[in-house]
Amino acid sequence: MEVICHFSFRFAFFNSQLILMTILLVFFYFLIPVLILYLTKKVSFFQKIGAVVLAYIIGLIFGNIGIRPSVSERFKGMLGHASHLSAEEAEQLLRQGVIGQSDMLYNQMATVQENIMSVAILLAIPLLLFSLDKKKWLKLAKAALLSLVLAMVSLLAIICIGHYIFKDLIYDSWKISGMLVGLYTGGTPNLAVISAALGVDSNTFLLTNTYDMAVGAICLVFLMTGAQWIFGLFLPKFDSKHSQLTNEMEDDPQLYFDHFQNVRSKNGMLDILKGFLLSAVIVAVGGGLSLLVAKDTQMLTAILSITTLGILTGSLKRVNKIQNTFQLGMYFIIVFSLVIASMGNLESIFHIESLHLFGYVVLVVLGAMVIHVFLSYLFKVDADTTIITITALTYSPPFVPVLAGALKNKQIIISGLTGGILGYAFGNYLGIAVAYFLK
Repeated sequence: MEVICHFSFRFAFFNSQLILMTILLVFFYFLIPVLILYLTKKVSFFQKIGAVVLAYIIGLIFGNIGIRPSVSERFKGMLGHASHLSAEEAEQLLRQGVIGQSDMLYNQMATVQENIMSVAILLAIPLLLFSLDKKKWLKLAKAALLSLVLAMVSLLAIICIGHYIFKDLIYDSWKISGMLVGLYTGGTPNLAVISAALGVDSNTFLLTNTYDMAVGAICLVFLMTGAQWIFGLFLPKFDSKHSQLTNEMEDDPQLYFDHFQNVRSKNGMLDILKGFLLSAVIVAVGGGLSLLVAKDTQMLTAILSITTLGILTGSLKRVNKIQNTFQLGMYFIIVFSLVIASMGNLESIFHIESLHLFGYVVLVVLGAMVIHVFLSYLFKVDADTTIITITALTYSPPFVPVLAGALKNKQIIISGLTGGILGYAFGNYLGIAVAYFLK
């Protein structure tokens, strides 16, 4: 009897540890992004680095300084490719003495991380799409739409080439192909969505995004410095026919996605609450629809349903005019980035296969750019529009004003936002479709 009481006391104490760890993780993952946004707003150095990159750095440090509970080889074998077991399974194994308390803590941490990732990315999708006014954007820049189509054709061509080069060298290369389509149509948000839909493990996601950041940083410097002159040698000069439209929108704070308009005011907070609740309703509907299909396609169904509902809802004027929805969506992307980075194990992700993945990323980035510029030459798309489309798709819309400033041409902001926002909207469909086609 005394032994049973002692065991029950120990188990109750251990359960309190699990609860405390869960609470601390939730606070960490949702409050650190607020600090990151504050730092990028107040400190120019952090602003240059960017919120997503900062989230990755902090997440990697957090996940690789020994805070993560140790896990036994036996429990690793039980997990296989899964990130965690259900709480009921893990508790039963603990009671049977099959796994230890450290394994249980590891499982709980992985469960919390997985849940936060899912919630963050699903809430982010509609929020990122609410600000899309399709009629306005489609009227603004025919050249941007042509450039967008050329960019998509270039990307799909090099993805197919790369897949058949690396399919025997990279495990699940069809998933990587789908991720790269998402990455180069909407940046990190689409990469996150597609990786979740395809069930990509955290190390592969992290490594792909890390290589993209390394290669992308070099390409970004080129786009900001020499690209305008080099592309201008054989592409037409920018056509100023959009100058009147640009002047009308130049002061629109929605052009600068790191700016939360009147966030401290009553109306600003009310708009954020409205956007959040509407997004939550859409996620609930999408989640409900996913329960109607087979278990292995539930996440895919949820994401595509939520994306579709986000586009349709964003077409409503009352929704489209809600302030700060895009920024709130990016906040959840930062939460996602922080979590996914903290799950990455630096000791295990750098192996020989990663060199092939690096080669695939380099091929896609450089190959898509070369093909796009060639097609722009054939279809007589100007140099500035070509550059801003590449920027908007590869680096996402927040970089558009930065590149426009570097090129000394604010008029291309509209063209860049057109391609970037449409890339956000349709990149999820395209990436998932390409992945399953190549599979």
